[in-house]
Amino acid sequence: MPELVKVGMADAKVGTAPSTLISYGLGSCIGISLYDPQTKVGGLLHIMLPDSTQSRANENRAKFADTGIPDMLNEVLKLGASRSRLVAKIAGGAQMFAFANATDIMRVGQRNAQAAKDVLAGLGIPIIGEDTGGSYGRTVSIDLSNGVYKVKTIDKGEKEI
Repeated sequence: MPELVKVGMADAKVGTAPSTLISYGLGSCIGISLYDPQTKVGGLLHIMLPDSTQSRANENRAKFADTGIPDMLNEVLKLGASRSRLVAKIAGGAQMFAFANATDIMRVGQRNAQAAKDVLAGLGIPIIGEDTGGSYGRTVSIDLSNGVYKVKTIDKGEKEI
């Protein structure tokens, strides 16, 4: 029976088939998956903020796009993934609350999504699926048997990206 591995907020997990990695309740956070379809090795990261250098409390590297993504990359490579075959999918980055006169600092979801894209591009990992933005929460999972990345929402149903 496949194992269901929970990935908490500001957390990352890696594994191999037949495991499924799941992260609940992404609002402005981003769920980033890396997957090697040949070895069936992958990871899921639940980031909260874009940039560790902008925070005093930056001990938890999985909390940030700039540190969490490279760390997860190193972990999937240790499990046998090939960097040249890795693909990424991202979801989340919602604007959960409306603010009058919102400044960029309040657009955390948008900043998280852009940071994830920038870090992945810098690492040369293509994003082959994305479901970001909006004003609703998401739960995401990746089935390491086949790389299927599911995005579930309360009122918008479920889809695969």
